[in-house]
Amino acid sequence: MTSPSISIVLVHPEIPGNTGAAGRTCVALDMELVLIHPLGFEISDSRVKRSGLDYWQHIRLAEFASWEAFLKARAPRGDQLYLFEEYADRSFYEPDYPADAFLVFGCETKGLPPEIVEAHRAQLVGLPMRSDKVRSLNLANTVTAAAYQAVRRHISL
Repeated sequence: MTSPSISIVLVHPEIPGNTGAAGRTCVALDMELVLIHPLGFEISDSRVKRSGLDYWQHIRLAEFASWEAFLKARAPRGDQLYLFEEYADRSFYEPDYPADAFLVFGCETKGLPPEIVEAHRAQLVGLPMRSDKVRSLNLANTVTAAAYQAVRRHISL
């Protein structure tokens, strides 16, 4: 088995508790947390660290001023990017995620910016929901579900 180096990418997150919880998931699965600015909070916000509990110091954190700066610095291949959107036609169960995938999530109230979605429409995936009574899932919950699905074939628990 390869050692996964999957990254969780949060584009313009707004709620510090969700970012903290996503960071905790990253520590649990030895993933990197990538934050794309602007953020809806200060990274030093105690609510971020409280949600990450005493794990925050162990987070492999990378920050980029913009999506374009992230693309320039990381130069991801098309098969590395998986953009999570509630209206995606493809289930997140379908891909065989590479060990160096970037799992990309938008902000809590707006999702991913339209220009990012348009540029990467083929990489959209979503979590299936069986009930029509729920519009979307909490960002932190979605990140956790996606992270475990992505590492499923790369690690044994």
